[in-house]
Amino acid sequence: MRTIISAALVSTIALAAPAMAQDRAPFTGARAEAVVGYDRVQAGGGHEDGVTYGGQAGYDFQAGHFVAGIEGEATGSSTDACDGPGSVASPNLCVKAGRDLYAGGRIGAVVGGNTLLYAKAGYTNARVRLTSSDGTTTTTLGGKNLDGVRVGAGIEHKFGGNFYGKAEYRYSNYEQGVSRHGVLAGVGVRF
Repeated sequence: MRTIISAALVSTIALAAPAMAQDRAPFTGARAEAVVGYDRVQAGGGHEDGVTYGGQAGYDFQAGHFVAGIEGEATGSSTDACDGPGSVASPNLCVKAGRDLYAGGRIGAVVGGNTLLYAKAGYTNARVRLTSSDGTTTTTLGGKNLDGVRVGAGIEHKFGGNFYGKAEYRYSNYEQGVSRHGVLAGVGVRF
């Protein structure tokens, strides 16, 4: 009888240990989220504003109050800029921000048990498209991929269950004098 009670006690502790570890480390595991926010693209001394939207996936490791993770993201943008009247005699020229791909890491500190303050850095690649329009016909002149680096900081809060929300500021610096500022909000789930 004593052996059966001991085996039951050991089994209960072994089964409860992963759940207790998860309670102590709410920022550990794979995650997926949707993001949307403000996008400002700067080039050649000017800037244009728009909306960025997309998704992110990552994996975080929590040790005590310290969190480190890797992440990847794909976003699109509504940001575009046109110059010129757009007539047959003087067509306008437009530059549109396209998709943006990001891969990087983040480190942070847990405060208050369910809130993470973090900083991030990594590689980013943005696509821009150049078009011309004379008022009746729009012609695509070409597209270009621009390599760059991204840095940012944010706050993430764990809500009930595996759901969380976040707010983030980011700055991306691309080749050829193009840069981007963004302020985003996101909602996600941790697996």
